[in-house]
Amino acid sequence: MSGQAIAVIGIAICVFCCGIGSAVGLYYTGQAGAGVLAEDPKKFSKVLVLVVLPATNGIYGFVLAIMSQAYLGAITTVGQGWALFGAVMPLAIVGLISGIFQGKTSVASIYAVAKNEGLSGKLILFPAMIETYAILGLVVSILLLSVV
Repeated sequence: MSGQAIAVIGIAICVFCCGIGSAVGLYYTGQAGAGVLAEDPKKFSKVLVLVVLPATNGIYGFVLAIMSQAYLGAITTVGQGWALFGAVMPLAIVGLISGIFQGKTSVASIYAVAKNEGLSGKLILFPAMIETYAILGLVVSILLLSVV
Protein backbone atom coordinates (compact mmCIF):
# COMPACT_ATOMS: atom_id res chain seq x y z
CA MET A 1 0.00 0.00 0.00
CA SER A 2 1.37 3.42 -0.91
CA GLY A 3 1.91 6.29 1.49
CA GLN A 4 -0.76 8.33 -0.29
CA ALA A 5 -3.29 5.52 0.10
CA ILE A 6 -2.59 5.31 3.84
CA ALA A 7 -2.98 9.08 4.14
CA VAL A 8 -6.27 9.07 2.22
CA ILE A 9 -7.62 6.28 4.44
CA GLY A 10 -6.71 8.33 7.53
CA ILE A 11 -8.44 11.41 6.13
CA ALA A 12 -11.53 9.36 5.27
CA ILE A 13 -11.65 7.83 8.75
CA CYS A 14 -11.42 11.31 10.26
CA VAL A 15 -14.28 12.64 8.14
CA PHE A 16 -16.41 9.56 8.85
CA CYS A 17 -15.78 9.65 12.62
CA CYS A 18 -16.52 13.37 12.90
CA GLY A 19 -19.62 12.95 10.74
CA ILE A 20 -20.87 10.00 12.76
CA GLY A 21 -20.33 11.90 16.02
CA SER A 22 -22.31 14.84 14.66
CA ALA A 23 -25.06 12.66 13.22
CA VAL A 24 -25.59 10.78 16.49
CA GLY A 25 -25.50 14.02 18.49
CA LEU A 26 -27.98 15.63 16.12
CA TYR A 27 -30.23 12.59 16.33
CA TYR A 28 -30.47 13.06 20.09
CA THR A 29 -30.96 16.82 19.96
CA GLY A 30 -33.42 16.66 17.09
CA GLN A 31 -35.66 14.32 19.03
CA ALA A 32 -35.52 16.45 22.17
CA GLY A 33 -36.04 19.68 20.23
CA ALA A 34 -39.03 18.30 18.37
CA GLY A 35 -40.62 17.23 21.64
CA VAL A 36 -40.16 20.64 23.24
CA LEU A 37 -41.42 22.49 20.16
CA ALA A 38 -44.50 20.25 19.97
CA GLU A 39 -45.41 21.61 23.40
CA ASP A 40 -44.37 25.22 22.82
CA PRO A 41 -43.37 26.38 19.29
CA LYS A 42 -42.44 29.82 20.65
CA LYS A 43 -39.23 28.33 22.08
CA PHE A 44 -37.85 27.61 18.60
CA SER A 45 -35.07 30.21 18.65
CA LYS A 46 -33.91 29.15 22.11
CA VAL A 47 -33.94 25.45 21.25
CA LEU A 48 -32.45 25.75 17.76
CA VAL A 49 -28.94 26.70 18.89
CA LEU A 50 -28.83 23.76 21.28
CA VAL A 51 -30.12 21.39 18.61
CA VAL A 52 -27.48 22.27 16.01
CA LEU A 53 -24.41 22.45 18.29
CA PRO A 54 -23.23 18.86 17.62
CA ALA A 55 -23.07 19.61 13.87
CA THR A 56 -19.80 21.46 14.29
CA ASN A 57 -17.76 18.27 14.69
CA GLY A 58 -18.65 17.16 11.18
CA ILE A 59 -17.65 20.57 9.89
CA TYR A 60 -14.27 20.30 11.63
CA GLY A 61 -13.66 16.92 9.98
CA PHE A 62 -14.52 18.37 6.59
CA VAL A 63 -12.22 21.38 7.11
CA LEU A 64 -9.32 19.16 8.16
CA ALA A 65 -9.87 16.93 5.12
CA ILE A 66 -9.58 19.93 2.82
CA MET A 67 -6.46 21.13 4.64
CA SER A 68 -4.93 17.64 4.53
CA GLN A 69 -5.31 17.36 0.76
CA ALA A 70 -2.66 20.02 0.35
CA TYR A 71 -0.16 17.55 1.83
CA LEU A 72 -1.10 14.51 -0.28
CA GLY A 73 0.99 15.49 -3.29
CA ALA A 74 4.14 15.68 -1.17
CA ILE A 75 3.74 12.18 0.27
CA THR A 76 6.30 9.91 -1.37
CA THR A 77 6.94 7.28 1.32
CA VAL A 78 4.85 4.93 3.41
CA GLY A 79 6.23 6.62 6.53
CA GLN A 80 4.91 9.98 5.39
CA GLY A 81 1.52 8.39 4.74
CA TRP A 82 1.44 7.01 8.26
CA ALA A 83 2.52 10.41 9.59
CA LEU A 84 -0.48 12.07 7.93
CA PHE A 85 -2.71 9.22 9.08
CA GLY A 86 -1.57 9.84 12.66
CA ALA A 87 -1.93 13.59 12.30
CA VAL A 88 -5.66 13.40 11.59
CA MET A 89 -6.44 10.83 14.28
CA PRO A 90 -6.72 13.29 17.22
CA LEU A 91 -9.66 14.99 15.52
CA ALA A 92 -11.11 11.68 14.34
CA ILE A 93 -11.30 10.29 17.86
CA VAL A 94 -12.30 13.50 19.64
CA GLY A 95 -14.78 14.43 16.89
CA LEU A 96 -16.59 11.11 17.24
CA ILE A 97 -16.76 11.11 21.02
CA SER A 98 -17.42 14.80 21.59
CA GLY A 99 -20.20 14.92 18.99
CA ILE A 100 -22.10 12.19 20.81
CA PHE A 101 -21.57 13.63 24.27
CA GLN A 102 -22.28 17.15 23.09
CA GLY A 103 -25.60 15.87 21.79
CA LYS A 104 -26.43 14.25 25.11
CA THR A 105 -25.50 17.39 27.02
CA SER A 106 -27.53 19.53 24.63
CA VAL A 107 -30.55 17.28 25.20
CA ALA A 108 -30.40 17.96 28.94
CA SER A 109 -30.14 21.68 28.21
CA ILE A 110 -33.08 21.52 25.79
CA TYR A 111 -35.25 19.88 28.44
CA ALA A 112 -34.17 22.53 30.93
CA VAL A 113 -35.19 25.27 28.45
CA ALA A 114 -38.58 23.57 28.22
CA LYS A 115 -39.01 24.10 31.94
CA ASN A 116 -37.35 27.52 32.24
CA GLU A 117 -36.89 29.48 29.03
CA GLY A 118 -34.86 32.16 30.76
CA LEU A 119 -31.95 29.79 31.30
CA SER A 120 -31.19 29.25 27.60
CA GLY A 121 -28.25 31.66 27.52
CA LYS A 122 -26.64 30.01 30.52
CA LEU A 123 -27.40 26.45 29.43
CA ILE A 124 -25.52 26.79 26.15
CA LEU A 125 -22.32 26.81 28.20
CA PHE A 126 -22.54 23.11 29.06
CA PRO A 127 -22.45 21.67 25.52
CA ALA A 128 -20.09 24.48 24.49
CA MET A 129 -17.53 23.21 27.00
CA ILE A 130 -17.52 19.86 25.20
CA GLU A 131 -17.08 21.80 21.96
CA THR A 132 -13.79 23.08 23.35
CA TYR A 133 -12.30 19.59 23.12
CA ALA A 134 -13.38 19.18 19.52
CA ILE A 135 -11.64 22.46 18.75
CA LEU A 136 -8.54 21.28 20.61
CA GLY A 137 -8.57 18.06 18.58
CA LEU A 138 -8.75 20.14 15.40
CA VAL A 139 -5.89 22.38 16.51
CA VAL A 140 -3.68 19.42 17.46
CA SER A 141 -4.35 17.76 14.11
CA ILE A 142 -3.51 20.98 12.27
CA LEU A 143 -0.30 21.32 14.26
CA LEU A 144 0.63 17.71 13.48
CA LEU A 145 -0.05 18.28 9.77
CA SER A 146 2.65 20.93 9.77
CA VAL A 147 5.30 18.30 10.57
CA VAL A 148 4.19 15.77 7.92
